[in-house]
Amino acid sequence: MTFPTNGYSAAHLVSLLREARADLDAFAACLPEQAWLGPRAATLNPPLWEYGHIVWFQERWCLRQQDDGSVSPPRLPNADALYDSSQVAHDTRWDLPLPGRDALADFSAGVLRDVADKLDAARPDDPVFYFAELSLYHERMHLEAWWMMAQCLGYRPPLLPPPASDLPLRSPRRDFAAGTVALGADDSRFRFDNEKRLHHADLSPFAIDLHPVSQGAFLEFVEAGGYATPQHWSSEGRAWLAQSGAGHPVYWRQEVNAWQVRRFDRWQQFAPGEPMLHLNRFEAEAFAAWRGARLPSAAEWQRASRERDFNWGHGWEWCAEAFAPYPGFAPDPYRDYSSPWFHSHWELRGGSPVTHALLKRPGFRNFYLPERRDAFTGLRLAWDNG
Repeated sequence: MTFPTNGYSAAHLVSLLREARADLDAFAACLPEQAWLGPRAATLNPPLWEYGHIVWFQERWCLRQQDDGSVSPPRLPNADALYDSSQVAHDTRWDLPLPGRDALADFSAGVLRDVADKLDAARPDDPVFYFAELSLYHERMHLEAWWMMAQCLGYRPPLLPPPASDLPLRSPRRDFAAGTVALGADDSRFRFDNEKRLHHADLSPFAIDLHPVSQGAFLEFVEAGGYATPQHWSSEGRAWLAQSGAGHPVYWRQEVNAWQVRRFDRWQQFAPGEPMLHLNRFEAEAFAAWRGARLPSAAEWQRASRERDFNWGHGWEWCAEAFAPYPGFAPDPYRDYSSPWFHSHWELRGGSPVTHALLKRPGFRNFYLPERRDAFTGLRLAWDNG
């Protein structure tokens, strides 16, 4: 099997790995003591487990993976039984005999040092370059999960990402004729398995907004009684409404007839021009229906992203279809990156204010369960034309 990479030199890749670990450690330093295990929830991991999992993953793929496909033992006793997310059930992660933070710090420093040494000594075609990139992006994704955790639980992060604040109440839209769009990727550089294989999709005529939906636009839906109007919601959305009792977006509250929005540990004055975030797919779909629109397909989104005035990157944007394999899909060495989530999760594009630049590219396919509101997720509107 070939191991395509983005061609980073050993020195540059080591620098990126160290930068990611420094960001992880800065976030860890901000966590209150009680947060290291934290509350049990389906959308959370205990940070004490998650930190160890990140380091375990890097050691597993960069240092323990052998050329013949075998895997050498971990340096931390019992690490596979503690940190292998493919084998360790989510609900048990709070109950495991996890090493303490000092042991994790030693584990982290030793693995990162040995990965750097291995990269420095490796030939450019050594598979370690591929696996080091894999562990780098894996760490960045888990860091975004920590941002989601901080928002969900009201923790103060190391810094506040500056939000966009100038989105229009009504976005201009762009019309597109029927045609085709290239989706996916070949093996010329590192891409995740769900981005392969390169193929073309047919497009019917459509229109799409050039900007994502703003908070001010979504407020109109809320104040028009959108959460209490069943015809805007799918059957799954109505079931979620009944179960959740939601009457407005999560992290919103009304104080003395004025709306406020919580950003991490602080309630802030409502800003109409900021992007609408923390919507689940049901909320996004209902807002689109209320506006006489729909969610764009991933192919439409990717076609529109080629336009210079297509404004994206303010939030992960829900697409119209479930997350599914492209034609010719085959799992990469980390077999559980995509396959377990096909058809149960839904596709998103774009990237959020807390997504690292390495993962902010139009072809990157994110995926979440449709009921999740903790992620930095929003939407833009699309229409059929024809």
